[in-house]
Amino acid sequence: MDQIEVGIVPYTISADYIATFGADFDSQAADDAVLAQLNSLVPSGVVVHRNGKAFADADIADKARQLDWQALLKQIDVEQILADHAR
Repeated sequence: MDQIEVGIVPYTISADYIATFGADFDSQAADDAVLAQLNSLVPSGVVVHRNGKAFADADIADKARQLDWQALLKQIDVEQILADHAR
């Protein structure tokens, strides 16, 4: 099924946020883990790509445009992800 772009999601962890922990992290791996968790939270047929662009199957594109991305991102335990990706 064709997918339609439905938005852009700023899912990456900011350097300023990482700096508050005062440790060295594999930020790319941490961002990938956030992305994987985010994609596990969205409805079937919706996917966020690494560049932040969100796509949805045509039949659920309108529903996908209404997703509360910030609420979904708040469900992700970023601190645990950073702990898992410390160097």
